[in-house]
Amino acid sequence: MTTGADRAGPGAGSGRHKDGTGLRRSLGFRDLVVYGLLFIAPMAPVGVFGTLDAKSHGAVALVYVVATIAMGFTALSYAQMIPVAPQAGSVFAYARKALGEGPGFIAGWMALLDYLLIPAVAYLFSGIAMEALVPGVDRWVWTGIAVVVTTLLNLWGVRAAARVGFAVLAMEIAVLLVFVVSAVTVLVRDGARRDWFSPFAGDAGFSMAAVFGAVSVAVLSYLGFDAIASFAEEVTGGSRKVARAVLLCLVLAGVLFVVQTYLVALLQPVSSQELAARPKEQGAAFYNAVDASVGAWLHDLIAVSKAIGAAFAALAGQAAAGRLLFAMARERRLPRALSRTDAGVPRVALLLAAGVNLVAAVWAARQANGLDQLVSVVDIGALTAFVLLHISVIGWFVVRRMAGPPRWGRHLVVPVLGAVILVAVIVTASGTAQVVGVVWLGVGLVVLALLWGRSGRPGNHVGE
Repeated sequence: MTTGADRAGPGAGSGRHKDGTGLRRSLGFRDLVVYGLLFIAPMAPVGVFGTLDAKSHGAVALVYVVATIAMGFTALSYAQMIPVAPQAGSVFAYARKALGEGPGFIAGWMALLDYLLIPAVAYLFSGIAMEALVPGVDRWVWTGIAVVVTTLLNLWGVRAAARVGFAVLAMEIAVLLVFVVSAVTVLVRDGARRDWFSPFAGDAGFSMAAVFGAVSVAVLSYLGFDAIASFAEEVTGGSRKVARAVLLCLVLAGVLFVVQTYLVALLQPVSSQELAARPKEQGAAFYNAVDASVGAWLHDLIAVSKAIGAAFAALAGQAAAGRLLFAMARERRLPRALSRTDAGVPRVALLLAAGVNLVAAVWAARQANGLDQLVSVVDIGALTAFVLLHISVIGWFVVRRMAGPPRWGRHLVVPVLGAVILVAVIVTASGTAQVVGVVWLGVGLVVLALLWGRSGRPGNHVGE
């Protein structure tokens, strides 16, 4: 009897599985980049700028340079594994093929924690922004509306959602350009509030330790670029197009993050030391800098952009979560019903993902500290899955040597450095996140043991 890893290859190029389940190939390179940038969000630093500025002693632009390089190791590992297993399951498929059924299931299980809850955070951001613009309507109502609208777009089909997503992304880029032009105009006219090089060198004395401490927070802004890999069965033109899109999205996001944080740091009316002493003001630091230097009109424009952009970041995340559920169900690691497709769309899996998003987002919207509780747990799953991704590269190319003699830099040095960085971020995560991660991992191990018990041995699928 062949294992699931053995069967991963034949269906990889066609988008169809041997049992007939599969996804429709309709996405081009631009669509992949749109999904990736939507999920990341071009102005993701808006909410965390103040925290990063305070933590890094003002070297906030350098923080994003380092964070982009750090996440580049993970992007390179994705680029290497996508052609090996160009399937909807992403890291689930990679670990399963390179390391075996057990590690594959755990990689998918840990990624689920991230994929199912990150959209809920984005929906909540959208609800918070809309409540600020229309105070008469509670944020949980806006949050629910955002879930419904984006779910309907996802059920319509990945191509239709990509078209609407492109329009939203264009709007976000336009707002970002307005901010850049306005900021440059003010800086040329009035000068900078801080030293011109301070966003890279700090405004209160340079500390590499402080920069790395802020990087552990900044890397979380990038979570989502990996979602592109979940659409590998729906792209036309080959899996290497997906790998290029992953790398391009990370580079584009890094450039956008560095540019906007550099400019807003120069406009910042208070020092990083003052922000560190007033933590309650850190969340609004970006907006306060815009208000003080450009005007309230740009504040409102950015808020509207964030409200719409966050909802569509959630759309991309929900789509990726649906495809991970679909892939794990197709390999009989989750209930088989989740592997059903309708006109090439995994609607059952999407509806389950949407249901989880709705419950989590609306619950958090109705709690005073709901956002903090959600944010504290969503990232730990993705980071753990990324570690298994790096181990998969080593397992496939170095240990098993399935592609011939290994290239030591690409196949060993890159994944080892990537894994070390991620483990460091996990270690510095909040205690709540670590506890939730351990509990979720424990539940996954129990589920895996039950699956193995029913199938007879680890390599078999349930029911075969």
